Amino acid sequence: MPRTPSRLVLPVVAIAASAIALAGCSTSAGAGTDDGTIRVVATTTQMGDVVREIAGDDAQVTQLLQPGQSAHSYDPTPEALTALANADVLVINGAGLEEWLDDTIEASGFDGELVDASADVHLHEGEAHDHGDETHGDEEHADEEHADEAHAEGDDHDHGGTDPHVWSDPHQVVHMAETIGAGLAAADGADAAAIEASTADYVAQLEALDEWVHASIEQVPAEQRLLVTNHDTFSYLAEATGITIVGSVMPSFDDNAEPSAADIDALVAAIRESGARAVFSETSIDPQIAETIASEAGVEVYSGEDALYADSLGAAGTPGETYVGSVIHNVTLIVESWGVEPLPLPDSLA
Repeated sequence: MPRTPSRLVLPVVAIAASAIALAGCSTSAGAGTDDGTIRVVATTTQMGDVVREIAGDDAQVTQLLQPGQSAHSYDPTPEALTALANADVLVINGAGLEEWLDDTIEASGFDGELVDASADVHLHEGEAHDHGDETHGDEEHADEEHADEAHAEGDDHDHGGTDPHVWSDPHQVVHMAETIGAGLAAADGADAAAIEASTADYVAQLEALDEWVHASIEQVPAEQRLLVTNHDTFSYLAEATGITIVGSVMPSFDDNAEPSAADIDALVAAIRESGARAVFSETSIDPQIAETIASEAGVEVYSGEDALYADSLGAAGTPGETYVGSVIHNVTLIVESWGVEPLPLPDSLA
């Protein structure tokens, strides 16, 4: 899809590109490093973690976004462009998330292999809905079918474009991991056998995670699976598990959006009407508006350490340090907000 560069990205890219040109690049893409590993750049925190799980010591991984940073408003640094200039493989979330990507690639001179992790995922397109009048009908966990059901989200706003937040559903990350593993294994200089083996191991872990997510959520009757989030981030998880999204503080795929007074009033009314018990903030977004809405609606707010990991994973030492950890944290809090405890974790995840 066509991308319109932001006013901030272009000057930063131009300055950084000039810095690369002045400094010169000591290495070139396609040859790997001196110790035989491949050079991989991953855009987001989620993609960085998946790449590290799959590649292990067989890749030198540079992650562009750091914990707490928004992929919607990222400005590439000179260091980022240098890493791209030298990379053998670039792994992206895709689905339109990295709107700054085309200019960044052009400025860096990257000429390696690009792996779009969303290539084998059924993507959600934004639609307009009325608050609280639709529910998700997928209550059974089928291996592939839940990725193909129509997305129904309970709000009255127009969410145009593609929802890029694919990682909210672990089943979709299975497909993303397989795409990433195949791309890394095919790179010049890669140890294909080792990468294929580690991909299989990680996919097995993701499948165990997906089973735990479904089993934990399915303890709650479908009509009680109500969720209010900070912005439109969890449609893939909602569709897969029969959750009804009552609404979002920011009725947008972009975490930089600003809700209007009418948006806030409508969400408060939807929460009261639906019987939703809580409003969830996100670790990378100021919780003030979410706290205000929860107070006006008379429900609990989950913020601070109890906020969800949505657009970004957490820093080292936090529950959301890894993708798997972030899902366990999120689903645990969501299920507890409905009044039940999640099931014990399987040994492979404990």
